[in-house]
Amino acid sequence: MAKITKEVNEHFREFVGDWNSKFYFLVGGYGSSKSYHIALKIILKCIKEKRKVLVIREVYETIRESCFSLFEELAEELHLTDDNHGQPVMRFIQSPMKIRFKNGSQIIFKGMDKPAKLKSINGVTIIWIEEASELKYSGYKELLGRARHPSLSIHFILSENPVDKSNWTYKQFFKDEDKGRFILDDEELYKKRIIRTKDTYYHHSTVDDNHFLPASYIEQLDEINSYDPDLYRIARLGHFGINGTKVLPQFEVAKSHLDVVAKVAGIPDKFKFNGMDFGFETSYNALVRMAVDDEKKILYIYWEYYKNHMTDDKTAKELADLGMDQVQIIADAAEPKAITFYQQSGFRMRKCRKWAGSRLENTRKVKRFHKIVCSPECRNCIKELKNLTYAVDKNGELIYDEFNIDPHTFSAIWYGLDNYTVADVKKVPRNSRKGGEAAA
Repeated sequence: MAKITKEVNEHFREFVGDWNSKFYFLVGGYGSSKSYHIALKIILKCIKEKRKVLVIREVYETIRESCFSLFEELAEELHLTDDNHGQPVMRFIQSPMKIRFKNGSQIIFKGMDKPAKLKSINGVTIIWIEEASELKYSGYKELLGRARHPSLSIHFILSENPVDKSNWTYKQFFKDEDKGRFILDDEELYKKRIIRTKDTYYHHSTVDDNHFLPASYIEQLDEINSYDPDLYRIARLGHFGINGTKVLPQFEVAKSHLDVVAKVAGIPDKFKFNGMDFGFETSYNALVRMAVDDEKKILYIYWEYYKNHMTDDKTAKELADLGMDQVQIIADAAEPKAITFYQQSGFRMRKCRKWAGSRLENTRKVKRFHKIVCSPECRNCIKELKNLTYAVDKNGELIYDEFNIDPHTFSAIWYGLDNYTVADVKKVPRNSRKGGEAAA
């Protein structure tokens, strides 16, 4: 086939064509174009040689809008889906997600939340683990045994935004002080940007390495330092660190309830939300009313209901007396019987969406708000959210979808915001310029 030409960011030029290492560890800030160049690297390899590639994320449902769509976009830019004498170079299969190449190469996509689906996979020679820090270490070890071939070289590509130094990826590829194990100083990587050891190619990048982004996106990242310095370290600088374990560092209590009510009064009704979590014995019926300043990305919490040892009929009566049967409420999908009862009692209530990994995604959604301002009258929201921290596993690593308590108000917030999308600063315009050379 004709030579493929594609302009790439200079900092990634060597990486795209390099296959001399077994492990490739790419770490950096948001918008640095790590994933873009990994996808390009894999496409070029699959065109040159007949390869079987496995692309992994912790949660399968997150792959379609990330890795899979990125391959689709690149294939279109490179005209690899065009009809080429009756057969395109790349053919995309939507369910289950898979890419087939004209020469027999294939890329398959799996999630670690469905480990049984990995058992039937064989002949894999390249594994790309996207958002590697989200995987459990046990999952990583499982993948190490999945790549094998009698003649072809084996490669593992890991990409991530850095998190805290307790994460297994830092301990595996840099240093594990508990075990006295030292591989590489991360500060040295930030200075040199690219380092090759015996079997690993290290690559560090930031948004400054991506020359195809608008200045407004970089300004967005710079603004993060004003409301979440820890996220700034990750997103803008691409550095590991001692992570603040607070889940919501941007949470603050307003000086007065009237201040919050005044702000909420100026927000359109379409940005006002109500979420409810159900409970009885040790859990609580938690109903939280919220409003979002969509332009400034501020979440206001201005009203709560929080009780347990209450049957549905008693709770429904109390809430109806408060006028809550007149507003749209989005509630926990795990309680269809309770939702049906409230609907039959005249409430405008529906269930939220839930899927494997939704706890993690909903937590991230709330963390994207620049500020979370809570009325001082919402005492249970303050009690549960102000000092909410991540749970820690037996190895001292943070668990990003588990917490030190069961925060019912946090769950209610997730459900209430079911229809609202907080702009993800990680989502950036793709590199779409053509030119330069990346030969296949």
